[in-house]
Amino acid sequence: MTLPTAEERAAHGRKARELVPRSRHGEWTPPADRTDPMEILALQATTRVPDLVPIRYGRMSASPFAFYRGAAAVMAADLAHEEHSHLDVQLCGDAHLVNFGGFASPERDMIFDVNDFDETLPGPFEWDLKRLAASVEVAARSRGFDDKLRASLVAQSSQGYREAMRTFAGMRNLDLWYVRLDADTMRARWGDQAGPKVLENFMSRVQKAKSKDHLKAVAKLTEEVDGNLRFRDDPPLLTPADQIFDPDHATDTVNSLIQGLTDYRTTLQGDRQHLLSRYEFIDLARKVVGVGSVGTRCWVALFIGRDKGDPLVLQVKQAEQSVAEPFLQPSGYANMGQRVVEGQRLVQSASDIFLGWDRVTGEDGVARDFYFRQMWDWKLSADIDTMEPAGMAIYVQLCGYVLALGHARSGDAIAISSYLGTSAKFDEVMCRFATAYADQNEKDHQALKHAIAMNQVQAISDI
Repeated sequence: MTLPTAEERAAHGRKARELVPRSRHGEWTPPADRTDPMEILALQATTRVPDLVPIRYGRMSASPFAFYRGAAAVMAADLAHEEHSHLDVQLCGDAHLVNFGGFASPERDMIFDVNDFDETLPGPFEWDLKRLAASVEVAARSRGFDDKLRASLVAQSSQGYREAMRTFAGMRNLDLWYVRLDADTMRARWGDQAGPKVLENFMSRVQKAKSKDHLKAVAKLTEEVDGNLRFRDDPPLLTPADQIFDPDHATDTVNSLIQGLTDYRTTLQGDRQHLLSRYEFIDLARKVVGVGSVGTRCWVALFIGRDKGDPLVLQVKQAEQSVAEPFLQPSGYANMGQRVVEGQRLVQSASDIFLGWDRVTGEDGVARDFYFRQMWDWKLSADIDTMEPAGMAIYVQLCGYVLALGHARSGDAIAISSYLGTSAKFDEVMCRFATAYADQNEKDHQALKHAIAMNQVQAISDI
């Protein structure tokens, strides 16, 4: 098989501009046949734990940004109405500001990357970039930033993506594959722009994140009962499995989940299977996480190694069809947990050593797909609500950079870079789109609040 040359790939990117001009990506008006966002959310609720759905609505109603976080399916339906570049990558599928962060690589370095892949699927690169850009605008509005500052932040997120993609387009394949954005690289690349105060704050957060590991997860989630570690009973956010199911279903359901934990090991590399075999399963609980994920089945599993001082907590999270799949090509994987895992492995520069998948039958006899990972392995999260403008300017560039890295690993960096060009034109286009879509998001958020006020949906707040 003869691969296209770099010149041919660049020409392909320029040709895509003729088919879908860059300026067209700045346009957003709701189509006449736009699906009611409340219908989309209601459809998602049909496959979720009924008792937890009101928590999801309560969390999404808190602010326009909270709504945006939970409305990936709404935006996917909206983007499907737009012309797209056909320059496909492995999409994150939900590339908003809070779905980026720091975590430990297998070599125990702190790296910054995309960290949520529930909606991953091959698709046009700009879907992720528009999701990121609009999230910057929505978050900046929530902070009360003025028009000029908001536009600057959105443009910097796009510029970070565009310039990184241009760099990656000029790299050899292996060199690109080994790129990681670790703390030292972040400091060297953005330190001068950040300034001493922002840089000092960042390094302090890195050190704090290194303490947020599996041991801290155990300390937060468990307690000793008769000398043994068990998950705390703190419903509805954390509920031991034996407290959820009625006696007729409890044993079979828990055994099915335990069997899933055993079977999942076969999806790991051989050396990691060996490592996991040194841990004994101890306890299982249901945990509520995030905003958009609330209501999907999410478990935490406790294991003990040599003794109680050697614990391991795995998160077992339900994987459904990607919100993008109704509008793009179906996933190539029959198991949606495998879809998440394979997408994450392709896009992330380093992934959790215990990342794997399986299918488990629940108390209702329904087989559902899950993926598995460590609960915490260092965790650096952005505090969007308190971040100063200078810090946010760096942060949005980091997000653009690692989003471009994932797209370059999975797609054609040369063609995408050629499409984007070297000027700030595409950044300006993203500003227009972000402003228009943030307006739409505010209307959708108000629609949810109205539905709650009219008792059309039940919401539980402050949980």
